[in-house]
Amino acid sequence: MLRRNFLLGSFLGLVSAQTATAAKRSGSFEVTRTDEEWRAMLSDLEYEVMRNEGTERAGTSPLDKLYDAGMYHCRGCDLALYSSEHKYDSRTGWPSFWQAQENAIGTSEDRKFFMLRTECHCRRCGSHLGHIFDDGPQPTGKRHCINGVSLTFKPA
Repeated sequence: MLRRNFLLGSFLGLVSAQTATAAKRSGSFEVTRTDEEWRAMLSDLEYEVMRNEGTERAGTSPLDKLYDAGMYHCRGCDLALYSSEHKYDSRTGWPSFWQAQENAIGTSEDRKFFMLRTECHCRRCGSHLGHIFDDGPQPTGKRHCINGVSLTFKPA
């Protein structure tokens, strides 16, 4: 009985997470595109991460080891999201920041994979960026663990 309840609860959690994703994607964002428009402008991996809340493989983004001065923008709508001044080496294999630009991101509860996480997305177009964890450096103590494929970098 416990196993059945666990499996049912896990399934319902996955379904509710998928429903939340669909609701968020259809939400009222300043920048909206049809699914066909998103597919035309993004690679398969970018689409999977940004529109389906996927995750790129750790260590595959060239932005992870980039520490030049500049600004990281949303690949979906070009909104400035993260300053290089707030970037640090978390040694996780993903670009990490201790703070986002003011009014740049939105967050939602992510209950996939049997855990509770804070998902972050672009507040202007809704594109999935990554997750926020409580193991970052001061002054915030936060680690914004971001998929590099969701970002573009513009040097200062």
